[in-house]
Amino acid sequence: MSSISFTSLPLHRTRIVPAVVAVAFFMQMLDSTIIATSLPAMAKAFATDVVTLNIGFTAYLLAMAVFIPPAGWLADRFGARTVFLAAIALFTLASAACGLSGSLTEFTAARLFQGASAALMTPVGRQLVLRDAPKAELVRAIATITWPALIAPVIGPLIGAWITTHAGWQWNFFINLPLGLLGVVLVAFFVPSAPAEGDRPFDLAGFVLTGAGLALTLAGLEFSSSSAGGTAALALLAAGLVTGAFAVRHLRRVPHALLDLAVLKVPTFAFATLSSGTAGRLAVNATPFLLPLLFQVGLGFDAVETGSLILVYFLGNLLMKSVTTPALRLFGFRSLLVINGVVAALTIGIFAFIDGETPRLFLFALLITCGFSRSMQFTALTTIAFADVTAGQRSAATTISAMLQQLSQLLGIAVAAAVIRIVSVFVPAGPGAMLTGIRAAFLVVASIGLASALRFLALPSGAGAEVSGHRRGG
Repeated sequence: MSSISFTSLPLHRTRIVPAVVAVAFFMQMLDSTIIATSLPAMAKAFATDVVTLNIGFTAYLLAMAVFIPPAGWLADRFGARTVFLAAIALFTLASAACGLSGSLTEFTAARLFQGASAALMTPVGRQLVLRDAPKAELVRAIATITWPALIAPVIGPLIGAWITTHAGWQWNFFINLPLGLLGVVLVAFFVPSAPAEGDRPFDLAGFVLTGAGLALTLAGLEFSSSSAGGTAALALLAAGLVTGAFAVRHLRRVPHALLDLAVLKVPTFAFATLSSGTAGRLAVNATPFLLPLLFQVGLGFDAVETGSLILVYFLGNLLMKSVTTPALRLFGFRSLLVINGVVAALTIGIFAFIDGETPRLFLFALLITCGFSRSMQFTALTTIAFADVTAGQRSAATTISAMLQQLSQLLGIAVAAAVIRIVSVFVPAGPGAMLTGIRAAFLVVASIGLASALRFLALPSGAGAEVSGHRRGG
């Protein structure tokens, strides 16, 4: 099906393409969070236990890790639109296979295909948005495609619990069928096709090294956040880091490398994706994991009350979208990343002091502020990462960014879980032991977020000004 030309529509490039990409992102990210509450029902259906069932989720994670690195090469070779369309279609079919699975083996195989297709969506989808959005409209475009990553982890468990209770666990996967079909139709009609951008040979050694390094590291982080961690987690992390070091060495030395690491020399990209960006995203990703633990496990709130509080937090995430562009125009990237980052860190830290007597009005205000500042920081980080990336660096930038974001997502949960376990060793067992660990985790995560925010003081005051529209002294 040929795409329709929208060159006569002035808002096409900055509104329609990001919105279409956001639909696919939402489907993928909702899937990764919605099924958490249906694990017992799924384990019963497959005649196994929840721990054994985890192989299906590990398979998804490892498939993503392996297929993120070649995403840029595939988009360059076959065209970003073609690859993105194929990824949505494959993800939708794999979702149907998950819901129809009659055994753990079938489910694991379907999850492998789901993970492989999901791995292509984020980097290739961003590449489509970067291709079509002029710099002056990049903030709006990035804000549109980042809301799924912020909202899906918050509402996913709530939707999953309702679906599992009233329709059955299979419908947590079948819900992707209308979303996937909608995504395919929208891409086919509204995303312009473009010729492939290169025919460089495939770097097989780079694929093996980067895929293995990322897979081992992600598996180590996944194990470290569970009670079955320990020595296995450390061994996987060590193997991942060593393999990753060999991968970097290879990518720097060979011609036609799978990933062009030269993009890491772009200061704004390096700031927003490596040290400061990873630390900031760690705090962003740990908060939705810690809040339900605080409310239900630490403070003993029931599921209904916890769900209501999470929805307030979700409201704070939504409020961000309408003010990101004017805030960046007023403050610029550096000031916003520092000021908003400090606010985000402080609100995360305040949760360490919440108890059952905290006035609900104060708690609502804190949740809204935390959700708002968390979303603002995430969007600003993602936008400035691509502010100075050239067209020739687009492929490598989107792929490297997706890899590092995947790492930071698991890193946030792993750090929070590790703090809770470490505290439990030193605190006498009892009703308040878990609450003490959760509070400590909030403080540690807040400290990491604060360090990330202050690190952005090293950015030039005019960094990303062409994108933000900020004028110094104005």
